[in-house]
Amino acid sequence: MPKDETKRPFYIGAIDEGTSSARFLIFDLIRRKVITSHQIEIKQKYPQEGWVEQNPKEILTAVLDCISKVMENLKELKIDASDIKAVGITNQRETTVVWDKKTGEPLHNAIVWLDMRTITTMEDVLESIPNKTRNKNYLKPLCGLPMSPYFSALKIRWLIDNVPKIKQASEAGTCAFGTIDTWLIYNLTKGELHITDVSNASRTMLMNIETLKWDPLLLRFFKIPQSMLPEIKSSAEIYGYISNPSSLAGIPISGCVGDQQGALLGQLCLKPGQAKATYGTGCFLLYNTGNLKVDSTQGLITTVAYKLGRLPAVYALEGSVAVAGAALSWLRDNMQLMSNIGQTQDLAERVGNSGDVYFVPAFSGLYAPYWQQDARGQVFNIV
Repeated sequence: MPKDETKRPFYIGAIDEGTSSARFLIFDLIRRKVITSHQIEIKQKYPQEGWVEQNPKEILTAVLDCISKVMENLKELKIDASDIKAVGITNQRETTVVWDKKTGEPLHNAIVWLDMRTITTMEDVLESIPNKTRNKNYLKPLCGLPMSPYFSALKIRWLIDNVPKIKQASEAGTCAFGTIDTWLIYNLTKGELHITDVSNASRTMLMNIETLKWDPLLLRFFKIPQSMLPEIKSSAEIYGYISNPSSLAGIPISGCVGDQQGALLGQLCLKPGQAKATYGTGCFLLYNTGNLKVDSTQGLITTVAYKLGRLPAVYALEGSVAVAGAALSWLRDNMQLMSNIGQTQDLAERVGNSGDVYFVPAFSGLYAPYWQQDARGQVFNIV
């Protein structure tokens, strides 16, 4: 490499599409810091009690607008777009999008991961388990997950059963499914790529946790055609090249990982036994188990943490809490206990104790370790 090439800056772009917002960041790999970013809030829709949706086109527009703003910032910083060597994506997991393969148009709003509409679907599915055992862990040996509305398979099944145009498209082979990573990559490449990575695929209940492929038994169990599903890739490889927006045209997309697994990587929990806990809309603890797939007997789930190129997959145990930071938004918007979430620390520090009053924000049931879908939010010991 010529000497002057070693002095050239080296930037990485990162799309972070979470439940509450979308962001685009530029990371300086040489100086190891973010040099510019932009963030846009994503609205959630609540058509019925327990239902949570987002508009897939609004998500895409927010991401593209973030990219546009950041590219403007780069011009002001006199940084050339050609110095961006790659773009990676991290995303809210389990959120389910279906669209028409011919037009690229969404066939329904995205069903967000904490949506609870599929409880009835889950009950019907549990009835189909042999010997009527209704065992929520019946599929866990195959996919690492208990039966829960949280995961994507039941969301897909609900959409096929309840939205006629999705049922028709699935039967015609023109319906595409993806989690948010898949939806974004599809649009960033103008429909050239219909892919996901192993970490996101491991949250669908449709991928075999050992083979890292769509499992025929799981597909038959949920009655979901494989023609809907994206191709499963590793978490780090060159998948293809951006063609939309033009400001990033030709830059490779070379990383994709679910947001909580991405946090595990970002916190450098790369060795077995290392763990991270993150607090956002929900709260998630991931514990790195290395290349060993560990089956929990205490209500944790087995998930793929990441897979770097051709290296073996790294697994994790996960404890998931559906509502964490989202409870603060509820206290602000519904109870009006504060005008902004930034006031919570001051409010908490003013009192000496809780008075034995407890608030359990089970708005979407209880996840780990109970996996109790019919639980609801309650305040205890008010007298």
